[in-house]
Amino acid sequence: MIFEHKSVLLDESVNALEVHSGGIYVDATAGGGGHSSKILDKLDGTGLLIAIDKDPDALQACAERLASGNVKLFHSDFKRIDTVLNELGIDKVDGILADLGVSSYQIDNPDRGFSYMIDNAPLDMRMDTTQSLTAAELVNTYSEGELCKIIRDYGEEKFAKSIARNIVAERQKNPISTCGQLVDIIERSVPHSSRKKGSHPAKRTFQALRIEVNRELDGIDDFIRKAVERLNSNGRLAVITFHSLEDRIVKQTFADLATNCICPPSFPKCVCNHRSQGAVLYKKPIEPSAIEQNENPRSQSAKLRVFVKK
Repeated sequence: MIFEHKSVLLDESVNALEVHSGGIYVDATAGGGGHSSKILDKLDGTGLLIAIDKDPDALQACAERLASGNVKLFHSDFKRIDTVLNELGIDKVDGILADLGVSSYQIDNPDRGFSYMIDNAPLDMRMDTTQSLTAAELVNTYSEGELCKIIRDYGEEKFAKSIARNIVAERQKNPISTCGQLVDIIERSVPHSSRKKGSHPAKRTFQALRIEVNRELDGIDDFIRKAVERLNSNGRLAVITFHSLEDRIVKQTFADLATNCICPPSFPKCVCNHRSQGAVLYKKPIEPSAIEQNENPRSQSAKLRVFVKK
């Protein structure tokens, strides 16, 4: 299967970086290379682009798409940006982009097991196929309480308790190994009245399991702080999120980095020594236009937030 993915908020995010000739930029989640290609166009043969992704398939696609540019490719997690830059001997960069979404290739490829629409797909969900933990291992080994908490907290699923209970009951008969098996369990766990309206009944549970398998929420705050630290003055960090849990972390971390003092209001003077490292560029996040949402329904929940280093 060819690695194809339509980059979300492509112009908005790359324009927000204000790419200039001779600069050094990082696409921390390169995917199929859509954002990276746009950055290279703006660099116009100058500077350097560092493209990072933890999916080997994505890196292969990037290597082919970006072959003519001055690019350094790294198989790594965006959260290890410090390690990548240290390995290159680069202290500061001019802009960093992180798109935290799952690529269309990963969702549509039946071998990757991300989709609740492909019955016979293996229950996998790994963004990095070299890691060991899969969604199948998760649903077959986690306790009922652990499953309930993950589905409730990461999927914001109100029927999490019923779904977790039925997963445990089913796996005692036969291991759960395909997306279709899991969808059947979820559909039996959700009341018929709730299944008739809104999104697919398995959507929230699949999101929750994917977040847990890939530890998607772990380290976002740390990544943002490291990324801002590695920016030159006036450098920019652009982050695209696709669900409220991620966006909340980005929003709160940006706000903290933009604040001068975090002492309680009752303190007569500042004792925290907390100093602003820059400013949030937009008061509200940028969302896809109606045209983009219509052309690419998967973009509908996307939000772009941008931080500018002092």
